[in-house]
Amino acid sequence: MQVEIDPNSGYCFGVEFAIQMAEDEMNHGSDLYCLGDIVHNSMEVARLEKKGLKIIDHQDLEKIHNAKVLIRAHGEPPETYALALKNNIELIDASCPVVLKLQNRVKNSFDSLNQRNGQIVIYGKPGHAEVIGLIGQTRNEAIVVMEEKDLDQIDWSRPIILYSQTTKSTQGFYHMKSLIQARIEKEKGTLIDGDFKANDSICRQVSNREPQLEKFSQSYDVILFVSGKKSSNGKALYQVCLKQNPRSYFIDNESEIDHEWLKTGDRIGICGATSTPNWLMQQVADHLSDVVNIS
Repeated sequence: MQVEIDPNSGYCFGVEFAIQMAEDEMNHGSDLYCLGDIVHNSMEVARLEKKGLKIIDHQDLEKIHNAKVLIRAHGEPPETYALALKNNIELIDASCPVVLKLQNRVKNSFDSLNQRNGQIVIYGKPGHAEVIGLIGQTRNEAIVVMEEKDLDQIDWSRPIILYSQTTKSTQGFYHMKSLIQARIEKEKGTLIDGDFKANDSICRQVSNREPQLEKFSQSYDVILFVSGKKSSNGKALYQVCLKQNPRSYFIDNESEIDHEWLKTGDRIGICGATSTPNWLMQQVADHLSDVVNIS
């Protein structure tokens, strides 16, 4: 049995940076809270909790004073920073630079659109941490869309600027762009310059994973895609694998492997999401090696 790990899978820069910041703080002996799961991977969260990281939510944050709190890569809305100042909380800001840049672009667009009675529309998952941070730049007025039915929220008589959550699929974003263009033409008869502007704000480190995974998935008999069940990026990238290779399986860790999936002589490829730690993919590979040795 041949087992190989995809060298392009694993943490994106933003997640790796946030985890490194958390570990550096805890290595100095500091008590550290994290606002939400630092990464959408339960096993990595559990590893860091054993080191002393305390996961809290926004309700907890309101009760905490004189403490250190880490902001994860997804970023936060302005209200979080205001509350931290009020409660004398030292923020360890690990917001991804790509997300911070997007927040600034969304805020600037919102401020300029106010003069034209325009709307910010964000292609993303409602309730996702990054999306909450983005709509916070618009006084929570931005419209979040993920499916065609969500377009009914838009006022088609007003100008529109479209952005995307950084971890959404490129194909999905351009499909949403075309749907909005078609709807404007239907509602107004024509698309006038200034009515609509679409900004592809997807992180290229994330979007490049799709073509890389397409090639990787085609190169093996079986694909084991390792990801936390909460990861939106993981769900999207798994579908890329499954489309290329029907013998692709989504697992949280090695305990979820059904050995009925595997046949003698199979070439097995292990890959994962931008929230999947390398040590976890290696753990899956080691498990497969042990099974082969035992059998």
